[in-house]
Amino acid sequence: MSAVAGAVLGAIGVVAPATADDGYRASIQTIDVADANAMIGVSWHRGCPVRISDLRRVQLTHWGFDGARHPGELIVHKQVARSVVEVFHTLYSMRFPIRTMLPVDHFGADDDASMAADNTSAFNCRPITGSTSGFSVHSYGKAIDINTLENPYVKGTVVQPPAGKAFTNRANLRPGMVRHGDRVWQAFTTHGFTWGGDWTSLKDYQHFEAPV
Repeated sequence: MSAVAGAVLGAIGVVAPATADDGYRASIQTIDVADANAMIGVSWHRGCPVRISDLRRVQLTHWGFDGARHPGELIVHKQVARSVVEVFHTLYSMRFPIRTMLPVDHFGADDDASMAADNTSAFNCRPITGSTSGFSVHSYGKAIDINTLENPYVKGTVVQPPAGKAFTNRANLRPGMVRHGDRVWQAFTTHGFTWGGDWTSLKDYQHFEAPV
């Protein structure tokens, strides 16, 4: 375990930087009452397979496409929070650019709107993409969609977000894209996540998920 993950205070609190401070900052926090109430009826609703009390707010530093550091925020399950801190520290260390990182509540929990904004997000209690039943792994706080424009969802002729069509040629590697075996893929899979880009019936290049 790195110094970053190892410094989590009682699993919740400020995560201290590594000994050689590279500017990365992260924290793992419970969802307070006010924020929980704001989530109800938006990203969380009655019948969701996870309690809000089992979710954590992970705030962290990431690099933007502008070459500057930016604060980001993900809502994830408490079981994967430490791994998320580790994964995004790796992405930070390689200066992997991320457009924005906001909880889907900022988009009214509208997944299409979040994707259109090229937003990186995690928890959203919703059905599996393309279905009206069955919970997406996002509903458990154990899936992360990263750079949704550069890494679109592709099933047949369907591309989401539609502007992601410009990035369906995965051989034409551009900043923010993920490919099998690259350092982003390795950072996630080392921590037990699987990648939607490795699926065969469809390709969800933005999607990483942990076992539910």
